[in-house]
Amino acid sequence: MTKRKNAVTVPDLAARKGGTPIVCLTAYTTPMARIMDAHVDVMLVGDSLGMVLYGMDTTLGVSVDMMIAHGRAVMRGAEHACVVVDLPFASYQESPAAAYRTAARVMQETGCDAVKLEGGVEMAETVAFLAARGIPVMGHVGLKPQSVKAMGGFAVQGKDEDAARRLIADAKAIAAAGAFTLVVEGTMEPVARAITSAVPIPTIGIGASAACDGQVLVVDDILGLFADFTPKFVKRYAELAPEIEAAVKAYADEVRSRAFPGDEHCFGAKRGTAPKLIKG
Repeated sequence: MTKRKNAVTVPDLAARKGGTPIVCLTAYTTPMARIMDAHVDVMLVGDSLGMVLYGMDTTLGVSVDMMIAHGRAVMRGAEHACVVVDLPFASYQESPAAAYRTAARVMQETGCDAVKLEGGVEMAETVAFLAARGIPVMGHVGLKPQSVKAMGGFAVQGKDEDAARRLIADAKAIAAAGAFTLVVEGTMEPVARAITSAVPIPTIGIGASAACDGQVLVVDDILGLFADFTPKFVKRYAELAPEIEAAVKAYADEVRSRAFPGDEHCFGAKRGTAPKLIKG
């Protein structure tokens, strides 16, 4: 593992309520982690990797082994940022004890700083069980991608009064259970704002509100690398996909025309001279 100096800690983040907004991005690989590390407070190894990297339609097919492999990769590139790893679908919902086994394994095998799980009131007991046993938990309420089948799709949450009350109750329950931060996803802006006011821990919005105590996006979305769809809440800060395609096309054209490799890319080749054949 990379030796970490002046890394952002769980207590550092918990103390950011109402302060300088927390900057969070997803990370899945060592090279990207190294690029991002100095500029973000949190690198989230999200189960979104199932869709972004593996072409899945949802996050439901992501395994614990996949999360551990990518968690290790990100930790190799992390010196500054706090690294949080998602617990994938069906790895923690069964019971607090099952959640503890999964979370402990993820932390032991990756060296990450915390884990994240989805759920509200129904997961409060589990969050409390983990927190009491030294496992820092980032909560996640609102649109919960692991519950996409039950929710009938990726729908915005909190559209009526009853839904808003349930979301606020979910957030309060997870905060009271001991989570140190709370992701609020795909939630009506006034509801996300109300959640942020209602809980004593920092909220991190994604498709939520500027009033949240921080923001998170999928890094491939902001770079223009994931083109299957673009959620309303995503802002593109670059359009790298066309540049990558152009570079690949230029490479392919040069290989086919024998313009690449040139002498400067070969060993023992002298510019302007025919190579001597080496007899076997």
